[in-house]
Amino acid sequence: MGLRLRLRLPHHKSSPRTPSYLLLCVLALSFFSFTALLLYKVDDFIAQTKTLAGHNLEPTPWHIFPRKSFSEGTKHSQAYRILQCSYFSCPYNAVVQPKSLQSESVSGRRTHQPQCPDFFRWIHRDLEPWAKTGVTKEHVKRAKANAAFRVVILSGKLYVDLYYACVQSRMMFTIWGILQLLNKYPGMVPDVDMMFDCMDKPIINQTEYQSFPVPLFRYCTNEAHLDIPFPDWSFWGWSETNLRPWEEEFGDIKQGSRRRSWDNKQPRAYWKGNPDVVSPIRLELMKCNHSRLWGAQIMRQDWAEEAKGGFEQSKLSNQCNHRYKIYAEGYAWSVSLKYILSCGSMTLIISPEYEDFFSRGLLPKENYWPISPTDLCRSIKYAVDWGNANPSQAETIGKRGQGYMESISMDRVYDYMFHLITEYSKLQKFKPEKPASANEVCAGSLLCFAEQKERELLERSRVVPSLDQPCKLPVADRSRLERLIQQKKKTIENVRYMEMTRTKKSSK
Repeated sequence: MGLRLRLRLPHHKSSPRTPSYLLLCVLALSFFSFTALLLYKVDDFIAQTKTLAGHNLEPTPWHIFPRKSFSEGTKHSQAYRILQCSYFSCPYNAVVQPKSLQSESVSGRRTHQPQCPDFFRWIHRDLEPWAKTGVTKEHVKRAKANAAFRVVILSGKLYVDLYYACVQSRMMFTIWGILQLLNKYPGMVPDVDMMFDCMDKPIINQTEYQSFPVPLFRYCTNEAHLDIPFPDWSFWGWSETNLRPWEEEFGDIKQGSRRRSWDNKQPRAYWKGNPDVVSPIRLELMKCNHSRLWGAQIMRQDWAEEAKGGFEQSKLSNQCNHRYKIYAEGYAWSVSLKYILSCGSMTLIISPEYEDFFSRGLLPKENYWPISPTDLCRSIKYAVDWGNANPSQAETIGKRGQGYMESISMDRVYDYMFHLITEYSKLQKFKPEKPASANEVCAGSLLCFAEQKERELLERSRVVPSLDQPCKLPVADRSRLERLIQQKKKTIENVRYMEMTRTKKSSK
């Protein structure tokens, strides 16, 4: 029996061993490969996602500035933030048709409609180039060549298509302003498709674009350009210079202006700002810094140093101690105009090349004093001497300038935006649609990208739905605007004549 057993053993077949570890290795390798591919795709997706904060955006090629650096920490934390803010921060709401939305929002509104300020008439003038042809898709397409971003409003929702970065936080605060407009007048803002640039100088030259003008919105314009002026970002705050929302800032400036009576204010002209912004007029102004010779105190503003010191030396409410304050344009127009006028000092405006949406309502010798750029220091000295010889008139001009800025409340700023967008939308010859590359922007998605200081300012400028109707837009009246332009030119010429007459007398 033992022999038979030994003989059978060589012929016994054992079952093969199952390599279970190999299956686990294959699964693990597949998982890690899939994860690596997913991470690569996510990173690639994130690298192509443009944001309101400036991620993956190059500076505008027509005005180069340093790219923004971000402080999100690791690459993965930055990717998470971009994904969260861009795609998961706006709540889903079914699209409401404009008619039903309009009826819901208008119910309960007061019927009284105050008349808009007269400078609102410029809305009609700004949109004249498209009055006959309307605004077509081709117009908007061609405007893209000079745009930093595109704004599309559909049934009360805001979509933004980003092309280039804007310097500092301009884009974020401008978009926030449009969101607040939609909140203030829910259901009333029409569907619209608009191209925006966020840099200083107008770019749509009348001569170059005469045969086919393109509609581009920006913060300023002038007679030689077709750019459409829109309220600038600083009305909602400017985090980089510690400026708060407009009504807060104006209130403090007005209060600061009352600390000294007119007689106790320094009888000199005052300017404090940054001359290093490629501004020939500001560099020339620096030469006028002589209290006895030119009656002027000119001070250089170093914003980097101010930031280190907590902006203690740059509070605008502490800069209303002079009878006269000077406004000088920077690289182009400057947001400083509204703060200078707000002091109640007689504002000396050095003949501006550019105008924003409200400055076209200013009148020389009514609410400011015009200064010649050709003989700058002497012109400033004449204004100071005239004001000191006519203190009551000078004080009145200063108070009127302050009153003018007080009339430009945030209600009027929103009303200007509302009427400009509404009149522009009437010219559109197409139904606006969401661009494929655009993202919806809501308060949540925008605040998600905001840094702490930006968020504080933005939150303070939130609005709630208004019970009041927008002010009533004045009818178009081109001849009236032309008369106003000629009247302003004549007044400025009279002031120049007064200066020249004095110069001739003193030279004899």
